[in-house]
Amino acid sequence: MQNTRFHPYLRRCFELARRGAGQVSPNPLVGAVVAHEDRIIGEGWHQRYGQAHAEVNALNSVAPEDRHLIPQSTLYCSLEPCFHHGKTPPCVERVMQEKLLRVVISNVDPNPLVAGQSVARMRAAGIEVITGVLEQEGAELNRVFFTSVTHKRPFVVLKWAQSADGFIGRVGERTTISGPVAQRLVHRWRSELDAMLVGAQTARVDNPRLDARLVHGRPPLRIALDQKGDIPQTHHLFDDSQPTWILGPKRQGEWAQTLFMPVPASWEAFLYHLYDHRIASLLVEGGASVLRQFMEAGLWDEMRVLENPRLVLGDGIVAPRTGAGAIKVSTMDVGGDHVSVYTPFSQGLQPQSPRRRIPVG
Repeated sequence: MQNTRFHPYLRRCFELARRGAGQVSPNPLVGAVVAHEDRIIGEGWHQRYGQAHAEVNALNSVAPEDRHLIPQSTLYCSLEPCFHHGKTPPCVERVMQEKLLRVVISNVDPNPLVAGQSVARMRAAGIEVITGVLEQEGAELNRVFFTSVTHKRPFVVLKWAQSADGFIGRVGERTTISGPVAQRLVHRWRSELDAMLVGAQTARVDNPRLDARLVHGRPPLRIALDQKGDIPQTHHLFDDSQPTWILGPKRQGEWAQTLFMPVPASWEAFLYHLYDHRIASLLVEGGASVLRQFMEAGLWDEMRVLENPRLVLGDGIVAPRTGAGAIKVSTMDVGGDHVSVYTPFSQGLQPQSPRRRIPVG
């Protein structure tokens, strides 16, 4: 049975790790705590991609008057310390240099460059290492990273907003469904994910900015499907204000941040292309046709459905159905709108099975 005395320290690691959301991708979210007996003497998290990792920040935060306690202290980590040289030196070297008494880890890193090697090296150096504590909570924290590493594709979130009677909008016109609080929540999601995608119809009718202006955070890479090249060039997607991919014919003009790419043969192939460009997560915001294509292909890991119970449209574009392959895992009220989150019925980090190869269109 797990020693529950470790739990508060690891849950603090999870809290710290979440502060890096939207800043560290494609790296994982990691928090670390240094504790001597029952007192936390240092803590840190991975704050920005390319900068120091959580373990180093936690050890660096120990006050000078407490540094002599480190060899008698426990280091708690939400994820196994890194083993390889990347943007920063291997964290495991710093851990061994400090001669810590014990290291408690929630998840072993599935990255083949790590994959238990740091655990083995620390044990060989005489450090007590305990793994698998609050493992499920740790896996939930880093579900994006684990999916990307394991499946070589981004973690895919399908999102839509619908009226009380099940419509996502009126045909041919921009329709506001969610209230202002829920809209800010969506912008926070955008800032925490690497890229977002819309179909041509949504781009033409809604003229979306696809940014995160309602929150303080990084704007995502915006991607629009434009098979026929008929999204008006006066729309926001062509303002070159942030990194943008247009899946369709090249347009006339000078572009600094806008790339034009061929329409992919399938969404599955496109996801692998995103992975090759270090995109670890994708938010698919519509429209209904694109959402259904991802569902039919089994290429999704989470659905986030917002419903405005006060709005009745009467008719319009029918919202996708979550279907028997999805299980609701959480619900919350956000400014009067209901937000439901679904995962594949098979659960875990696996995509729905079997997959169907659905062409883009």
